[in-house]
Amino acid sequence: MNFWIQQNRCITISIEKMSDIHKAIKERILVLDGAMGTMLQRYNFSEEDFRGERFKDFPHPLKGNNDLLSLTQPQAIRDVHRQYFEAGADIVETNTFSGTTIGMADYHLEDLVYELNYESAKLAREVADEFTKKDPSKPRFVAGSIGPTNRTASMSPDVNDPGYRAVTFDDLRIAYKQQVEALIDGGSDILLVETIFDTLNAKAALFAIEEVKEERNLDIPIMVSGTITDASGRTLSGQTVEAFLISISHIPLLSVGFNCALGADQLKPYLQRLSHNTSFNISAHPNAGLPNAFGQYDQTPEEMQALIREYLQDNLINIIGGCCGTNPEHIRLIAEAAKEYAPRIVEPV
Repeated sequence: MNFWIQQNRCITISIEKMSDIHKAIKERILVLDGAMGTMLQRYNFSEEDFRGERFKDFPHPLKGNNDLLSLTQPQAIRDVHRQYFEAGADIVETNTFSGTTIGMADYHLEDLVYELNYESAKLAREVADEFTKKDPSKPRFVAGSIGPTNRTASMSPDVNDPGYRAVTFDDLRIAYKQQVEALIDGGSDILLVETIFDTLNAKAALFAIEEVKEERNLDIPIMVSGTITDASGRTLSGQTVEAFLISISHIPLLSVGFNCALGADQLKPYLQRLSHNTSFNISAHPNAGLPNAFGQYDQTPEEMQALIREYLQDNLINIIGGCCGTNPEHIRLIAEAAKEYAPRIVEPV
């Protein structure tokens, strides 16, 4: 199929599904997938696996660049998406967490950013359509994952020069815009700005999304998910739950929520605060507990399900999934619990 015909077909599919996601989120609690990195670790890919045939002579190390696996090991990415859909997920995230020129600079692959995002979205789209075709009463969705980059616009990385910034707002806006265009072209139904530790970075991503929406006359749903880094109840750049919410509430959002850093138990009080202060839908995809001394996550699917059930009983969420340490078995038990409850009622604040 010609690239542009295929590209336009993906955009058409995405537009058709936008109304479906708004309908579905009113009818039931939607289930997001679990961790991509946790699943890819199981493959124990070598440097040669990351390179594949295409990059076998590339002059820089590539192991650890999970986004690249969408090009060199696409079947593994399809399989991960398929396992999460089989476990009961309604939404899978694209394999694009580091998919900006800023993130790819670590691997000297800035020129591949559009292709990485486009192909990652296309892989997820293919599997989502496969499952929707099997059961049209339960459409499956693709969320284009937009990670935070490895630089902060709010703080200096140099304690001796507090005014210094390693990146500018415009740098971020340009990088995010390229990623957003590719994710939409590849067939994403939703854009998920996630794991936000610096809200100024997120605002650059949201600005870029609004630019693309205006240029394309497109109204793609947006999810925003911040990260509370520790028991202080603040993001890494120092914002409270309420300050974070105010900072991004000028954009019409499908949902706002939190993910990563904390397990379901530690995250609950911050979701409660969020729930009391917003009329947006709320999402959560916590870690499988806190990491142990070896950086591993020990919380079992049964333990996590019991904690998530408390979210459901307290009517806190509309979208629920898992982050670091979660796998399809965690999502399967979370999905089973979610079926028993109605979604949080969204009321004006």
